[in-house]
Amino acid sequence: MTITLTLKQAPAVPLEAEVLSPDVFAELSNAEIRALIVYNGKRQVPLEEFFDVDGERSDELVLHGDLTKVRLIGRGMSKGSVTVHGRVGMHLGAHMKGGRIEVHGDASDWIGAEMKNGFIHVHGNAGGQIGAAYRGSLAGMKNGTIIVDGTAGLEVGMRMRRGTIILGGQAKDFTGLQMKGGTIILMDGAEIRTGAWMNRGTIISMKPIKLMPTFAESNDSNPTFMNVYARQLKRFGVNLPFAASEGIYQRFSGDLAVPGNGEILVWQPA
Repeated sequence: MTITLTLKQAPAVPLEAEVLSPDVFAELSNAEIRALIVYNGKRQVPLEEFFDVDGERSDELVLHGDLTKVRLIGRGMSKGSVTVHGRVGMHLGAHMKGGRIEVHGDASDWIGAEMKNGFIHVHGNAGGQIGAAYRGSLAGMKNGTIIVDGTAGLEVGMRMRRGTIILGGQAKDFTGLQMKGGTIILMDGAEIRTGAWMNRGTIISMKPIKLMPTFAESNDSNPTFMNVYARQLKRFGVNLPFAASEGIYQRFSGDLAVPGNGEILVWQPA
């Protein structure tokens, strides 16, 4: 059984609705779901003021409407699924521990911020700080997978420790800022300052990117792990080349200003 929520009216000010989570809804009746409290600016209001609710007692949520000003959907969720048909607001899947989120539209900033596990797929464009650490925090995402089919904003993967972020469109500045581990795959490259102050981790770009002078070219190769990545990511519709007949990866190490032991691999087609 699925619980379907349809937005009645777009809120004039941000609506903080971290109760929109499979963990919260799984054991609640329809009446209990409608009575859940959300925060509309300074006001505490029942969920039913903004949403029509159909269904009960399920960890599968489907949301409809322009949710651009609805924040914290799926925050801390550990199971089940959230499917959004429309745009969605900030902090989607932040602190996520498991389960699946799928957005058929655009998403805002801080997708999967500090997530520990789980899967997020945005079929449109996204904002900045995907999988990143919040201000003042030392660690971003620790595991899980985030896929954005479109473009992304600033500071993607900032201070991430583990996990995988895949961007189909171009990312803005500071991708992989202070990265501590994990993998970022850029199918359409990024703007400037990619990998700034990164300590560890891997950034893979399928298009040429402008690198900072603090990254040193080390060697050109087709690493064995690319074969493993390619097989794992094929199930998500992501095709990574790895055969020597197709081309080679140009490897750069850095950021030497830290100094760091990260790497940026730039694909050079044959």
